[in-house]
Amino acid sequence: MNELVELKVVDDDFEVEFEILPSSDEIVDDDFRKQIIVDGLNEVNATLSLNQAKINELNKEIGRLTNQADGLDYMVAVGSGILAGIVDSLWVGEFKFERGKAWSNKSVNEFVMKVAKSKGYKGDRLDGAINFMEEKFPIPSDNIWKGKDLGISARSHHLDDLAHHPTPIGLFFSILTQFTKTGYFQNSAGQFLPISVDESGGLIGNNVPSKLFSGTVNWFFHLVSDMSGSNKTAGVGMGIPGPIVSLLKELSMVPGLNKTGLSKQVSEIFGKERFDFRSELAVGHELGRQAVPVILNEIIVRAFYFIRRLIMEIKEKGSFTKIEWKKTLPWKNRTIIRMLTIATGTFTLVDLADAAIRGAVKSAGNPGLFAKEFILRVNFVGVGRFAIAIVTDIGMGIKRSKLRNERMGVLSEQLHLMNAKVFYLQADMWIAAETTEKTINEAMGMMEKTATIFFQTLQENSRSLDNIGQYVPDINKHNPVLIENINNALKWG
Repeated sequence: MNELVELKVVDDDFEVEFEILPSSDEIVDDDFRKQIIVDGLNEVNATLSLNQAKINELNKEIGRLTNQADGLDYMVAVGSGILAGIVDSLWVGEFKFERGKAWSNKSVNEFVMKVAKSKGYKGDRLDGAINFMEEKFPIPSDNIWKGKDLGISARSHHLDDLAHHPTPIGLFFSILTQFTKTGYFQNSAGQFLPISVDESGGLIGNNVPSKLFSGTVNWFFHLVSDMSGSNKTAGVGMGIPGPIVSLLKELSMVPGLNKTGLSKQVSEIFGKERFDFRSELAVGHELGRQAVPVILNEIIVRAFYFIRRLIMEIKEKGSFTKIEWKKTLPWKNRTIIRMLTIATGTFTLVDLADAAIRGAVKSAGNPGLFAKEFILRVNFVGVGRFAIAIVTDIGMGIKRSKLRNERMGVLSEQLHLMNAKVFYLQADMWIAAETTEKTINEAMGMMEKTATIFFQTLQENSRSLDNIGQYVPDINKHNPVLIENINNALKWG
């Protein structure tokens, strides 16, 4: 072959180029060229295999993020939401802070009595239990603010003294007081006030272990004694701030926020509104009541999803041992999230409708009273759960779109690689064709050489016979019997 054969494919991501060159002593042999093609094919096949594995993983994730709910799933979700809404309307009712406060007061008082008795208190009165705990577990910063005119009062000192906060920050300042002999306060004006501690009474530990003990154990049990107020106002006085109010107070210490009036607002919530630890428990109790129908709604939907998918798996696989349990689990997939979105959305609609109807009836046309009654009837736990479901559903949809785009990119690359593979195979075909032509040409050359030798042999034989004829007269003269013997030999041979 005298011509040059070129094959080339160019794409945005890669370029494959190869040549089929004529046979020549000056050009690379066929085996080397075939090895180049084999190496190229191996590389393409390896990349194809890796991409296919990636596509398989993307397909699984996209399947998980794809909503596959059908009409029955939607019907059950709606029915569950309606049922939960009915339970909320008939059993939970309106948000009653007084009911929650009564429960929290009783619970906190019982808790203080129980802890005091576990530590050796023998009486049955709450004020006695509080006094016992205060004397047994004092903290050094408890009364050091008195007489200093720092804008701290008996009502506000549990909030202003950071060591009275039932939070990690409160524990930190309690331990810090042990090592620095200083109490740390912030008044309603946002002023940070370190106050030196009087060491009398052994309130500061003598060594590291005793300091840590006093800063943690004494701190905890002292807060228990302050939950129900002082021994003079047992059960009704100001207790310690709850975690939420404590956190707001601690945030008001941040530079910048300490000049915004946040500290004053928090002080008014705690002091004027008397929103202490027991009040936060009361709110939590009422929200806990609201959570019951929300949890019921969740259980019904998830249980239905699991049971139905389990039955479907059993019918499809025919055996429990072959069940793909991931397909039955009611979480971490778009189908159950969509069902919960519909169920919580239905529950919220029923709840808002019930709140509007009852608010309208009780308000008798008074807009202000209607707004109050409406808000008290709204199940905020349900609204929050509906919001979470929507955000989760939308988030899964966005992630699914990204993965689909990624899969399209990988599939496009696969097509390009397959195209390159075809060209490599075509190159191998051209090499095979060139080798075949070379072999045929070699065979034809051999045939030509053979025919030439054959004709040369015939000519030499003919010349030999002619030469033999020239020697017959001499043979007859010198050996007349030889020719006769040759004839007989040929005849009988």
